[in-house]
Amino acid sequence: MAEMSVEFVAVERRLWSGKATFVVAQTTEGEIGILPGHEPVLGQLIEGGIVKVTTTDGETKTAAVHGGFLSCTGSAVSVLAESADLAEEIDVQAARAALSGEDEVERARASARLRAAGQSV
Repeated sequence: MAEMSVEFVAVERRLWSGKATFVVAQTTEGEIGILPGHEPVLGQLIEGGIVKVTTTDGETKTAAVHGGFLSCTGSAVSVLAESADLAEEIDVQAARAALSGEDEVERARASARLRAAGQSV
């Protein structure tokens, strides 16, 4: 099975790194799927987007991403986010509460957190 190295980093910490078979991210140009051997690409991540990494063990690591970049070579993918939240770390109740706030950026982040956690918005 073909695999690639993936580094998933936010400004404040490393979220995940390891071997993966597939990465999906939402960029300003649209959603992109990356398999091992993909042509080099650089994409800007959208505010309030989702990134999913399928590991070589078949697990899916999902995160709500708030800006940043995705860089791909033929054998590696780097996701460099301004901030990000792994699905298993998201406080669903707090995200739901933030949906009713007045700050548009916070509402977008809350919506992304809920989608990453598998919740309907």
